[in-house]
Amino acid sequence: MSGSPETQIKAPPPRALRPRDAATLVIVDTNSGEPRILMGRRRADLVFMPGKFVFPGGRVDPADRHVACSDCLPDIEQQKLLSGMRGTPSAERARAIALAAIRETYEEAGLLIGTAVVTPAPELTASQRVVASWRPFFAHGVVPAVCALSLFARAITPPGRPRRYDTRFFAAEAASIVLRVPPPETELQSLDWFSLDEARTLELPSITRAVLEDLSERLDAGLSARSYPVPFYYFRNGSFRRELISV
Repeated sequence: MSGSPETQIKAPPPRALRPRDAATLVIVDTNSGEPRILMGRRRADLVFMPGKFVFPGGRVDPADRHVACSDCLPDIEQQKLLSGMRGTPSAERARAIALAAIRETYEEAGLLIGTAVVTPAPELTASQRVVASWRPFFAHGVVPAVCALSLFARAITPPGRPRRYDTRFFAAEAASIVLRVPPPETELQSLDWFSLDEARTLELPSITRAVLEDLSERLDAGLSARSYPVPFYYFRNGSFRRELISV
């Protein structure tokens, strides 16, 4: 383009990506006394957080709104999910976020959270026909169950990243696992159980490190303490902020 820098038309700055709903599930195993949590290393060839240790999780799939479930979210968990929800808040969307955490944990870690069934109910059969992304889960004779999940943190990816997510972090006892199978996906490698102190020594994303401390506090209070405030991390006007969601 000709002309001086003063007369050239400047291109508008790129529009920030809108964060997409996502969910993560931290499985806590207390069988040995000291809590141990499941984490895996993301493959080095991935665009988002390559090589980092994370909890199983990922973005919400549209199909997560339509899948059958063996129970309901406790009212307080639904309220926490709806608090400050961007876009159009709804109970259906809150339920889908929790179900995404269960689906991703199955896909990445091979752990199924739910209820084993012998004869599928009509609504389960319908889900198997309609919701393709859940067919491998249902094929194991398990219906997902969300009651065991407890929201303990939320974080929105800062602007300027190649992927942006509004991630809800759930925790659940290992006792809620009804089946363990080989993971159908290979996004997470080196899956293993770590004590909190061991996890602190891993190569973690900064937000995972912060959430790990929130988890430590929550475990001290007990996962059954559902009214415990939920830390919420986000950026505003270039500043990193932490607020508490209380219901």
